[in-house]
Amino acid sequence: MNPTLLLHLIDDAAVFPPGNAPLRRAVAEHRRHRSSSYAAAIGPLLVPVADAATIADLAADRSLAVGLIARPGTPRQVIEEGVALLRVDPTVRVSGLELGWVPQWRAFDVAGIPLTLEVPRGPDHDRALDDVAQARAAALPAQVKFRTGATPTWPWPTERELAEFITGAVSRGLPFKLTGGLHHLLRADHDGGRPEHGLLNVLLATQRAVTEPNRVDEVESVLAERDPLAVVPVLERWKPAQIEAVRSAFTAYGCCGVTDPLTELDAMGLLPADLATDLPHPDER
Repeated sequence: MNPTLLLHLIDDAAVFPPGNAPLRRAVAEHRRHRSSSYAAAIGPLLVPVADAATIADLAADRSLAVGLIARPGTPRQVIEEGVALLRVDPTVRVSGLELGWVPQWRAFDVAGIPLTLEVPRGPDHDRALDDVAQARAAALPAQVKFRTGATPTWPWPTERELAEFITGAVSRGLPFKLTGGLHHLLRADHDGGRPEHGLLNVLLATQRAVTEPNRVDEVESVLAERDPLAVVPVLERWKPAQIEAVRSAFTAYGCCGVTDPLTELDAMGLLPADLATDLPHPDER
């Protein structure tokens, strides 16, 4: 597989469920990831905006790139105080801020930091997409995000629902991120029947949405595909322009175990050998 497809694809969400790593350990492990053979595939460490002060202390005098996360419902004051604290920290580089979409999000004082707005379900879904698209048209640095895994308050989104989000974002020219649930490469049921979307399915589905706009049925079919022979050979034939188009649309996703998808790629013979050198062996994970 062309390594460009993986460039900064996997944001490190180790501190979030189900990983729940303590911040100190997450920072130390993230630094190991960033100095490893597979560092090019890893994005910033995602941390709760409420923990900004702790992150500043843990960074000490060593540079650390973070993405700040404000889950839907986080008070505006908490968001703005966290951003204000880290914007003047010389060692912490805030690569972006992710927060739940609300109509008044433009009023937040976030110092021009690139924003990712988590799109809700229900009647505000399309409204949020339209709103962020208007913001981008006005040169505001913003993209959208959707949750692909189940939580106690968020049922697992079906292939149809995820397809509608992807096609909705792409048709509006909106780059997007995903969060939660992309631990494996292919659509499957895990751990007693728990459904999970697949990373390779999402990459291919994004390409279909880019080349065949508003074909929700086609994108849904790709997301439901479980046969690697129907997915992998297509991705391996992509030319640089196709990879660029896909990654311009699907910018990154958060994963609490960043080596999980990489070890699966390696097991399938899809990871370039130079990237795989430092991956943990199965008995080390």
